[in-house]
Amino acid sequence: MLQPAFPVVHKQYVTSLYRRSLKTALDWYVNRSAWRSVALDIRARFEANKNVASLQDLRKILHDTEKELENYNPTAPDGSKWERNIPPPLFAEETYVTINLILTNLINFIKMYSNH
Repeated sequence: MLQPAFPVVHKQYVTSLYRRSLKTALDWYVNRSAWRSVALDIRARFEANKNVASLQDLRKILHDTEKELENYNPTAPDGSKWERNIPPPLFAEETYVTINLILTNLINFIKMYSNH
């Protein structure tokens, strides 16, 4: 079957999407042997859509793939980088209560042992 004539930019976009899919999948697995079967599945899905000739169908496939890729972002909930290095809340009321409690306990401890 003849390949449809899509611009070079389109081929670069599909290649970029494929590579991002592989890299995102790798973020979710600890070792490459577990990741390898997922990589083969990703390859099979891209190969299955290789001969799509309709530009509208192709846009829908690419849009669906982008949406699916967003769901597997490592910073998404339950991702491998979820809540990693979150800055502490500044000026949160709980922080003042905690600091006040710690200082009160420290002052009481110092008073208790300074009298001896």
